[in-house]
Amino acid sequence: MASAFGHALTAFAIGKNFNKHILNWNFYLLGIICSILPDADVVSFSLGIPYKSFWGHRGFSHSFVFAALISLVFVWTFYKNNSNLKEKTFIGIYLFLCTASHGILDAMTSGGRGVALLAPFDNTRYFFPFRPIKVSPIGIEKFISHRGLQVLLSEFIWIGIPCLLLLTTAFFLKKRKNRHEQF
Repeated sequence: MASAFGHALTAFAIGKNFNKHILNWNFYLLGIICSILPDADVVSFSLGIPYKSFWGHRGFSHSFVFAALISLVFVWTFYKNNSNLKEKTFIGIYLFLCTASHGILDAMTSGGRGVALLAPFDNTRYFFPFRPIKVSPIGIEKFISHRGLQVLLSEFIWIGIPCLLLLTTAFFLKKRKNRHEQF
């Protein structure tokens, strides 16, 4: 898996591309939670659930269907009093992208047994042909090591730099839009 840092940075960068009227700390916090939530399935190891199982690590919780369900539940739970359907839709899209980005990033890592992106329709575990992100060790004590530093370096290159480009592009597009709105 990519580390929680890489997932959280991705959620933040995605969020910066949305309308400033819906951007607030709650928006970003929910996006970051959604981007990390799929890894709650590591509890399956202690429950004796096999890795390759539908409920195992990188199984259903890493799928696009799971991302859609979580985004719907979060919008319904945290934005139920918001009567603006357009805002709720964009927040749902954001939360979906944050959750789905987790499986996509994990499919780009150098380890594990793949990601069930298409579960529950297909439990096949997939990797992308290009897998430059070093797989993160599970557990904080294993992460604070030389291997953890290697993971952070690979994430800086393969997640951090693209996120920086996304943030820079969003900044200039918003600046350009604001300049055109003044005239």
